[in-house]
Amino acid sequence: MTQVIDAHQHFWQMGRYDYSWMNTPELAPLRRDFLPQDLEPLTRRVGVDHTIFVQTVHNLDENRWVLALTDRYEFIVGVVGWVDLTSEAVEDQLAEFEGHPKFVGIRHQTHDEQDDDWIVRGDVLCGLTTLERHGVPFELLFFTRHLKHVATLARRLPELKMVIDHLAKPRIREQRTDDWLDDIKEAARYPNVYCKLSGMITEADWKNWKPADLEPYVQTVLEQFGADRLMFGSDWPVCTLAGSYEEVYHALLESLGPISESERMKIFGDTARRFYNLQL
Repeated sequence: MTQVIDAHQHFWQMGRYDYSWMNTPELAPLRRDFLPQDLEPLTRRVGVDHTIFVQTVHNLDENRWVLALTDRYEFIVGVVGWVDLTSEAVEDQLAEFEGHPKFVGIRHQTHDEQDDDWIVRGDVLCGLTTLERHGVPFELLFFTRHLKHVATLARRLPELKMVIDHLAKPRIREQRTDDWLDDIKEAARYPNVYCKLSGMITEADWKNWKPADLEPYVQTVLEQFGADRLMFGSDWPVCTLAGSYEEVYHALLESLGPISESERMKIFGDTARRFYNLQL
């Protein structure tokens, strides 16, 4: 039987690293510790077997910290870390981690860069070429305005597996697709580009969202990417701003509609296992 995988969650411990990205009034509820012992009972309650941790800061020490946590918490089967893609030492940084069996990918908080074209800069492309050469997947943390770059990346780096986090954060609260639809369709044309069904309820109305609000976006990416290139992610604990872990899980089930059991197995486990080459 397929094991259920949450392909996108985080941990942090206040004071350990510089979490300045959460220093806004609306993110105040996140400014406390969220650790494996907090997440594990939530996953068990809904039947999630394994999770993938995704980086939260641009710090190599976070990679080391969470990889050490995987020795104590077996449910964490993968760590998406960070390396400095602009550094001439990127290959050396990667070498430290890629031998670890639970090191499965790299992410950079691209949507926080002041330069909207940062991801296609020459030095960054050089760093991404290193990931491609080593077979290390890369996560695209984009806003809708960055989606136009997916085609450039996919053509330049055809052997680099990439996944769009949170559907590139469409404007669910406003029920808008005009600045998202064409670019997400274009991104889906490239077979090395995947998409995470994650981070949606925090793009909706935090207090009044319902699964039906997510459905147009979920159905679009299901049609464009297919279940083979979609994976479930809770985005815990960021999701707690708008709902519980259980609500996120069931909202996705509802917004997917009457899909086949094969499709459900792919979205809730098999796609993540293949994408990250998990040894389960």
